[in-house]
Amino acid sequence: MLQFLVDTLLRASDLALVALGLSMLYGLVKFPNVAHVQYAMFGAYVCYGLHAAGTPLVLAIALATAATGLFTLVLQVLVFQRLLRGGPAIAMIGSLAVSMLLIAVMQGVAGSFPRMFELPRTEPLVLGDVRLARAQIYSVATTIVLLGLFMFLLFHTRMGRAMRALASNSMLANASGLNAAFITRLVSFMAGGLAGLGGSMLALSTGAHINLGNDLLLPVFAAAILGGLGNPLGAVVGAMLIALTETAVTNMNFGPVFGQELMFLPVAYISAASFLILLLALLFRPYGLFDREVRRV
Repeated sequence: MLQFLVDTLLRASDLALVALGLSMLYGLVKFPNVAHVQYAMFGAYVCYGLHAAGTPLVLAIALATAATGLFTLVLQVLVFQRLLRGGPAIAMIGSLAVSMLLIAVMQGVAGSFPRMFELPRTEPLVLGDVRLARAQIYSVATTIVLLGLFMFLLFHTRMGRAMRALASNSMLANASGLNAAFITRLVSFMAGGLAGLGGSMLALSTGAHINLGNDLLLPVFAAAILGGLGNPLGAVVGAMLIALTETAVTNMNFGPVFGQELMFLPVAYISAASFLILLLALLFRPYGLFDREVRRV
């Protein structure tokens, strides 16, 4: 049971930051940016490159987070603002093109082989029968701290109130004198930074590889939709539910059903679980568990 809870927490940590950034940005730009998961891949490669060049790991993660946020901001200003003039559907298709281009460029620069971090060997933390790597502990702790900071920003600061007002009713917020352009750019930077940080943390255990973004696409979008696109905290809850389902699918023993002692589904069925949750969410809760006012493309 403890192993199950730990696996769920680790998976939720992998998904939460990227899903949070996706949903937060959707609340302002009103289109699902397919390229968002590739920002995580971009951040992972930047972090790996900086660390391989001799930058201390913590500094490499911080710089990769900032670089990804800046990269996201540049794309938002130069590409997606222009695409949005044609409507959210055009912007979504454009984001798919950006996603493919980003994969092609990174594959040309870094190759198709995974880039593993050269980390010092440390003894894992032992909790009963569970063994946790130091990197996994740091990843979960970082995610929890950032989520706490984000909730404080969103509900206890003037900027957070402005972000919520703009996401709820952009016309009224503009009429009230809010600087919508500045807030949108700030949120773009933050969303990209969260994706870059999430990708960097994930790459510490899996390495930086070209499929990192594609592997996140389904579970991250399923989490964001389940929580209600545009609802950042709902996306975090959605990430936890997706992680719980994926862990249950791969840890459930189907042996007694088929007259065998042990029979588990392969890890490849994790994607099937994400597909199933996404389909069920679209069928029965198309606006998510918490948001009834989301408009889709």
